[in-house]
Amino acid sequence: MMVPLTLMILGVLAASMAPRLMARSDWPDREPVLALWVWQCVVAGVLLCCGLAMSLSAAAAWEAVRSPVFGFAPRVVVEAYALQAYGPWAGALALLLAGGGAWTAFVLTREVRAARARRRQRRAALLRRAPLLPGEEPSGERLVVLEGDRPEAWWMHSNKAQLVVTTSALRRLKGRQLDALVAHEQGHARARHDLLLYCAAALAVGFPQIPVFAAFRDQVHRLVELAADDAASRRFGRLTIALALVELNEDRGVFGPCPSQLAEVPQRVDRLLAPGRRFTPGRRLRMTACAALVPAVPLLVTFVPGLSALT
Repeated sequence: MMVPLTLMILGVLAASMAPRLMARSDWPDREPVLALWVWQCVVAGVLLCCGLAMSLSAAAAWEAVRSPVFGFAPRVVVEAYALQAYGPWAGALALLLAGGGAWTAFVLTREVRAARARRRQRRAALLRRAPLLPGEEPSGERLVVLEGDRPEAWWMHSNKAQLVVTTSALRRLKGRQLDALVAHEQGHARARHDLLLYCAAALAVGFPQIPVFAAFRDQVHRLVELAADDAASRRFGRLTIALALVELNEDRGVFGPCPSQLAEVPQRVDRLLAPGRRFTPGRRLRMTACAALVPAVPLLVTFVPGLSALT
């Protein structure tokens, strides 16, 4: 039972320590893409710990599971795990972790379906505001302009993704600010930030008592915006995207007392206007490799007994 217990201890340590360490660090705002990678590695490591512990516990509890798990492994490898010594707790742990895995799949499916339903509603609302004229075919243009007194812009995900902007936003956006806004939204689309947001939301909703999942959701929402800002600023400059954010949100009171969902806009503008010092490529590479070790450790813990038996 040592390997499953070790895996569970590693998972608990990662789930409890990672949010604290990341909260105390000041570099994620300067390196949002790297921070997203670190968060994904931490969450993947926690999920791997649970999945591998479940597999070994189930193999110890039931012969029907043991054969698929170990496949064609030599007998000496199977004996190295001492499955017979796991005791009656193996089946209970396996069922508990299997239930958690099934619940994760359920909430993720529910989140994706809810997001698709919201997308269909927004598409229907767009068609009501900008209906097709008789004989007009759906357009594949990447930009849709709507009449509106409020400056708004959003990305409409579909087979042919489109940026929807109001006439008020067009009047406010000057020079290359509209192009910078398009680049910001394209940065989201290229990096598939929507999938990352779905997974983060599903884990946080499904397991609200686990702090790493709640912190993952909160940080992902902020970091994807910073990453998209950086993608746009590389093409059009930080000042251009900062001014576009100001023009779109100035009338919403976000630069004074503002709603919590818009409170990050002033921080994004300040970050664009006064960027922090970026990591060197070498340090970025080292941190990327170190983060990859987080999901690698559970794999090493799991396979070490079998590999030791073969040597």
